[in-house]
Amino acid sequence: MNSATDPQQLLKQHFGFDTFRPGQEQVIRTLLAGRSATAIFPTGSGKSLCYQLPALMLPGLTLVVSPLLALMKDQIDSLQARNIAAQRLDSSLDEASYRRVTQEIRSGQLKLLFVAPERLGNERFLNLIRGLQISLLAVDEAHCISSWGHNFRPDYLKLAGAAKELKVDRVLALTATATPQVSIDMARAFDIADDDIVNTGFHRPNLELRVTSCHHAERATLLVERLRERPAGATIVYVSLQRHAEEIAEHLVKAGFDAKAYHAGMQSEQRVATQDAFMHGKVPIICATIAFGMGVDKADIRYVYHYHMAKGYESYMQEIGRAGRDGAASICELFACPDDCTTLENFVYGDTPDTESIQSLVSELLDAGDEIDIAITDLSRRHDMRQLVVNTLLTRLELSGIIRSEGHYYGNIRFAPKGSSDEILAHYPANQAAFMRKLFSCCSKARKWISLDMETAMAHTGQDRGVILRALDSLQHKGLAELQLAGYRQRFRRLHQTVDLSALSKQLEDTFHRHEQMEISRIESMLAYAQSATCLTARLLDYFGEPIEPCGHCGICLGDQPAALHQRQHTSIKSLDLSGFQQLVAQHPKALTRPRQQARFLCGMNSPAVSATRGLRGNPLFGSCAPVTFAEVLATRNTSD
Repeated sequence: MNSATDPQQLLKQHFGFDTFRPGQEQVIRTLLAGRSATAIFPTGSGKSLCYQLPALMLPGLTLVVSPLLALMKDQIDSLQARNIAAQRLDSSLDEASYRRVTQEIRSGQLKLLFVAPERLGNERFLNLIRGLQISLLAVDEAHCISSWGHNFRPDYLKLAGAAKELKVDRVLALTATATPQVSIDMARAFDIADDDIVNTGFHRPNLELRVTSCHHAERATLLVERLRERPAGATIVYVSLQRHAEEIAEHLVKAGFDAKAYHAGMQSEQRVATQDAFMHGKVPIICATIAFGMGVDKADIRYVYHYHMAKGYESYMQEIGRAGRDGAASICELFACPDDCTTLENFVYGDTPDTESIQSLVSELLDAGDEIDIAITDLSRRHDMRQLVVNTLLTRLELSGIIRSEGHYYGNIRFAPKGSSDEILAHYPANQAAFMRKLFSCCSKARKWISLDMETAMAHTGQDRGVILRALDSLQHKGLAELQLAGYRQRFRRLHQTVDLSALSKQLEDTFHRHEQMEISRIESMLAYAQSATCLTARLLDYFGEPIEPCGHCGICLGDQPAALHQRQHTSIKSLDLSGFQQLVAQHPKALTRPRQQARFLCGMNSPAVSATRGLRGNPLFGSCAPVTFAEVLATRNTSD
């Protein structure tokens, strides 16, 4: 624990601030008192300090769960610059870096460790931190724990169980976009008392919200006009698709602006370079998908333009939250075009599994016996569901009490020794060396790599998986071998012997369809927002349970007329040439047999089965119905021969 006992003193000493921002001190003192807390603060209002400062005052380790690698990296760089011991564990680390971080964890040197939520289900990681004093678990973007949240992630649902298993002293749930229902869900999950939910409100008086109605063909010209008529400043232009980011950035460059594209399809090095250039003011304009978001903490962003419609109030709040973090006046303008809704809706529909896929996956699980051993990647391919959808389905089965997780493990374990057996064993005391020799004796040796079958090793040594994994980790920790783990698998135990497959499948299907309709309603809510005749700020904040009087600084309050949206253009599937599609279906039955599979393909939505079929994504019919509503395409496939 830090020698300083006053948070105010540490605030000045380590972070250079004289005073706390609203809500920060209350959250910090709640945690220091030994209680869990929720911090619902606007984007850019200092949520991170609520766990960074207590980490310095509490004994042991503060474990921070964050969904974004970029966010972790930026925070760690900032903390290390202040001489605060912080590190991350993720798949991007090389062998030497991984070994260094694990050594710092074991030695107690670290104060803060950043990980993705999925790592709390990682067998190797749990073995590493089990038994350590974890004084604080900080869960960033905690709204992901709620099925009512806008980017629900099933791995978040397991964090509450992991906190109990690891005997975490206290939990801090943080978010900038929690509706009243989501706030309740977060508090229930982590046993947070109502009095320890700190909500400072969402109102950002320095943000001027505007809506401009336009046709899709007008937007490029409109954007150039806005950039020319307003004072220069750091700008984000949000778009729906990766290709749009490239196209619009190119258009702006031709118009004389210094702009770059940013999206998940770019090489990692290119994304990092582009983000760094923007953060340091070398590139003033970024045209980006939502991949450019939570990891961005630049204080002086003056403009956020939504070139395409946002997919809901939550997303919109997060994205405009990038602007004006320095408190200076900033403009957030939405180019409202109802035609965008087709693309947004198709994203939603594309994630909903069909009845047959749900039934076949559930049937496979129930037929596996009491002990279920699976690989998510295999299930994804066999049943043509994205891995996130498979994880969601498994989580629903856990919540329904059908199965119980027995942990995660790696099916393929191998290591490359850096010396002979005798040289390696010389680094261990006699009793440990004897165990390691026994372990080596049951391995399969190749030219470089030595493979280990865990079941064989457990039987041969008489030890459990945890002991064997710790022994292998010690080889890497000591620099005696390079360790590789692959073949990520999960174990479940079936709890109910008698299950009505049909009823269970229907229940799961209904759950997915309810989520689908909820996401569609979010899109519709943005259309209603865009046509608002009353204060835009008040309408947005009301959704988050914060009623305010007209703000006086949005477009409507400043005298703009309510946006009169253009009629949504409708392309009929009957107007498109789909000749040859039935022949394509006959050629690729695994990928294109079922109506929803066909609809996804025609609307340009990838799937595991399409990805696994060579040349299918390159077929001219892939995405040929993108301008058509998914519902119409699906209806035609349901009635086709």
